[in-house]
Amino acid sequence: MPLSRLATAAPEPPGPGLPTLIGKYRVMRKLGEGATSEVFLARDSFHDRDVAIKRVRSGMLPDSREKHFQQRFFAAEAALVGRLNHPNVVQILDAVADDEAPYLVMEYVDGVTLRRYCRADQLLPLAQIIQIGFKCAMALGYCYRQGLIHRDVKPANLLVTLDGDRIDDVKVTDFGSVFNRLADQTQIYRVGSLAYMSPEQLDGDALDGRADIYSLAAVLYHLVAGRPPFDAMEQQALMHQIYHATPAPLGTLREGVPPALQSLIARGLAKDRDERPASWDEFAQALSALGTDLLVQRGPLQEVLDSERFTLLRSLEFFSDFDDVALWEVVHRASWQRHGYGQALFRKGEEGNTFYIVTQGQVEVYRDGKAVATLSAGSSVGEMAYLAPNPELRMHTVDILVAQPSTTVSFTPQSMHQLSQPTRHLFDKAFIGVLVRRLHAAHEALAHPRRIV
Repeated sequence: MPLSRLATAAPEPPGPGLPTLIGKYRVMRKLGEGATSEVFLARDSFHDRDVAIKRVRSGMLPDSREKHFQQRFFAAEAALVGRLNHPNVVQILDAVADDEAPYLVMEYVDGVTLRRYCRADQLLPLAQIIQIGFKCAMALGYCYRQGLIHRDVKPANLLVTLDGDRIDDVKVTDFGSVFNRLADQTQIYRVGSLAYMSPEQLDGDALDGRADIYSLAAVLYHLVAGRPPFDAMEQQALMHQIYHATPAPLGTLREGVPPALQSLIARGLAKDRDERPASWDEFAQALSALGTDLLVQRGPLQEVLDSERFTLLRSLEFFSDFDDVALWEVVHRASWQRHGYGQALFRKGEEGNTFYIVTQGQVEVYRDGKAVATLSAGSSVGEMAYLAPNPELRMHTVDILVAQPSTTVSFTPQSMHQLSQPTRHLFDKAFIGVLVRRLHAAHEALAHPRRIV
């Protein structure tokens, strides 16, 4: 049973029949069960965290077809222990190949699956669907760079966490059907969920990342329309549709669907893989552009979408050494703001310990009422006050005013300490680069004053 199904089944309270321990993990309650496996919430006392344990049912006949396939799927996921480190991918922490009932230990995510939002009466706002699509595309692109094709991308395998009624984040889970392009052993073909499978996956053809792009496009179609792109009572009829039919245009199924979104999902569902987006980066960037270009109504002016945040950071020299994991940390830990023309980031004489990085727009530096510099996207301001060892040096000596509507990302010492140590080291390296460039500019100004405009 996929880990993601834990959110669709009501958790059981502790009761008779539950194991007390699975290996070294103390079982707290059952989260769900399927035909061949059970999922438990358990406690990892050594690391002081909750985990989800997916255990193959004991007592299955050793030569049964179900036992054979379950062992294959267990082996596929077990091979990924410790390999996947991405904020939008459920981590596989441990695997124990017990003869009777092998089990996997995974990151526990307290959430629900996207199946909840595939009903016509539970549809999500289009802007939120685009954000989910972007994060899934980035996560699956990360997996593909590790040599993995998921092969079972569907709403039940996309787990979301909630902040009240709002979706906070999404994680890809259940790698039991994964195809490892780097593995030597024989792997099973033609696995997955039929409603979201690409034509080449149905054929048992050789696959690349575009098979998962098709599946994610089918999921996005379902989230937008409240129904999958193809649907039939009989398996053969559904397969015929996947091979030959064209899905109904999304604009005819839901009001307000931007043509660009409809076109992108239709491209993802192309029968010929060469007509789909060529890579995960291309698909992700197209989804990001839908939000950034305001093709979908986004709500309050001050809101900066996660896809926009990630794309902006990736484009800046300051963050050039940050990998995807570190960038997502910055996306979620930093304070993001939009600023109108004339707004002040700092005023002379104010004490502060916040530093800003301009991600869009321009700001101007004023000294005693005179503009002395213009700073564009990628520039940092206030880092000297942030880095200063004593209060006297935290006093701002200039005014920083917004010259063009801008978006900034900012940190304080308190929010910086919430970052992981590797990410803080990347900030230190970036700050050193900023200071070296400024020292070089000051040296050039002194040595060659006529070069300075």
